[in-house]
Amino acid sequence: MNNEIYKKNQPASYDYIIAGAGGAGLSLLHYIMHSSSLCSKSILVIDKSFNKTNDRTWCFWDNEISTFENLVNNSWNTISIHAKGFDKELFTAPFSYKMIQGIDFYNSILKEAKSRPNIHFQEAIILDIKVLDTAFKNAQVEWEGGAAVGNYVFSSLLPFQMNQLTSASAFSKSLQLENSLINKAPFLWQHFKGRVVQFDTPVFNKAIAKLMDFNVPQQEATAFIYQLPLNEKVALVEYTIFSENVLATTEYDKVLDTYLAKEFSGATYTITHEEIGAIPMTQIEFATMQAPIYTIGALGAAIKASTGYAFQFIQQQCKNIVAQLEKGIPIQTNIHTTRHQFYDAVLLHILFNHKMEGAEIFKRIFAKNKAATVFKFLSNTSTILEDIKIMRSLPTSIFLPAAIKVLLRRA
Repeated sequence: MNNEIYKKNQPASYDYIIAGAGGAGLSLLHYIMHSSSLCSKSILVIDKSFNKTNDRTWCFWDNEISTFENLVNNSWNTISIHAKGFDKELFTAPFSYKMIQGIDFYNSILKEAKSRPNIHFQEAIILDIKVLDTAFKNAQVEWEGGAAVGNYVFSSLLPFQMNQLTSASAFSKSLQLENSLINKAPFLWQHFKGRVVQFDTPVFNKAIAKLMDFNVPQQEATAFIYQLPLNEKVALVEYTIFSENVLATTEYDKVLDTYLAKEFSGATYTITHEEIGAIPMTQIEFATMQAPIYTIGALGAAIKASTGYAFQFIQQQCKNIVAQLEKGIPIQTNIHTTRHQFYDAVLLHILFNHKMEGAEIFKRIFAKNKAATVFKFLSNTSTILEDIKIMRSLPTSIFLPAAIKVLLRRA
């Protein structure tokens, strides 16, 4: 009798618990659902809310049919780069630059998951995730009024809202990181505000994505406008900055207002959607993993540190995890090679220490290389020879001292 009562009071057990139903958590869920050997596993997905909004837009380079090709609502095969005295259009073949709306991504995966009886959902704010037994390899996730045990727990939950932090020091404090760690590894925010604007008359060339227009206030950092036309009248126009501190919302608005008035003088438009966010650009480890708890997404260092690109790297990370689960081998979540981590560290050092203006760095890289070579570099799929060519785009007097500093820091 006592044993029966004891069992009734025990938290429910699952094969996998996914803590966080954002881009990383739902990507992992998607690949598990589409694995012939894992799709019937019992899964619990926990998030503070499953009432999703269109809170973000994901864009990524791809040279093949994407896993989420059915969700791609726009793509471009030509991009343009603009800086003082520099305007260049580049054909991206064999790559395409693709866009997915966050709400389409969330709804598609959640709709499929909710139709499966082995997948369960819990709306809650997670209070703690802890290892119960290293021998039996299980962990417990706790929330107010409940708990669950999983053979594997995959967490993408940062202990804060990134767009609520305004500085590297606030970030380090929120993660209880030592100041020495922040000082040892450069930290920048990629922060932005975007608007979907609809003009009354055709003003955009829908075939060209304006990837970087540096002809805006640089804020003593690296700043550019990112313009993606959805058709001839509608575009996502975003002001993006790489810097240590996040701006007040009104500061983004001032730049966007001025840019739109100057770029499309006399044309009238309405704002149909806005998004704002901040992505950490750093090689600091946010969390230490202890099996069977694994970190994914931004928490799991999936973001490319020197650019803030995330979507494709999250896909790679989640695919790798599922392949490891299928084979029954130890989980490794790192997806960035030592070589590409080194390049990221060098570029971060240059940007963080203002050794060269970001506008000049990207202008040189795009001026001296084919678009496909640059995209392979940004996607961590470039060869050593291609990497050397990219790095030679920068003056030796800038690149070499930065590389030496990074090597000494890692020694």
